[in-house]
Amino acid sequence: MFLAFNISWLAWLERLGGLGLILLGLADNSVVPLPGSMDAATVVLAAHEKTWWWYYAVMAIIGAVIGGYATYELGRKGGREALEKKLPHEKAERVYRAFAKYGFLALFVPALLPPPVPFTPFLIAAGALNYPRRKFLVAVGVARAIRYFALGYLGSIYSEQIFGFLREYYQPILWTAVALAVIGGVVSGIYVWRCKRRGKPVIPDSKAA
Repeated sequence: MFLAFNISWLAWLERLGGLGLILLGLADNSVVPLPGSMDAATVVLAAHEKTWWWYYAVMAIIGAVIGGYATYELGRKGGREALEKKLPHEKAERVYRAFAKYGFLALFVPALLPPPVPFTPFLIAAGALNYPRRKFLVAVGVARAIRYFALGYLGSIYSEQIFGFLREYYQPILWTAVALAVIGGVVSGIYVWRCKRRGKPVIPDSKAA
């Protein structure tokens, strides 16, 4: 997440402004999400232009809803298989049970909470289970509105502290992010290698269990 504060990235985002948030929303709510990127971008842009914080919040909401709806449609077209290709069978079943038990809240709560709470599986599941479009848009739209208006406002209020923190701790944050990415890559590589060596699938068969 913090790797995104690279100076060139920030300059690019500032040039795109609200349009950049819409594009980022499409990516962040896709089947390959960018955890924390929308939150970080909204806060940084709101901090950079304090009087326009509400505009960046609105653009972040639009991007999140459009991106979420695109993933929802992928779930509708792909059915349950779309989710079971992304998640192991047991986790996919937990998502389905959450929808069966909580309905609206199964979308609203993950959309409201920040990373590492996963959201994409619930978007796919909503489509796969033919959850009503209107309820889907209301759940995602209201939750994201609360989240991004709060982040935008906080960014405008604490702009000096935010940029002061980034200036002071930029290098440690950058190297920490790089180290975590390397560790994650190594662990994933070992996991895949061990699965192949044992003749097991990397992702359990959705028809198993």
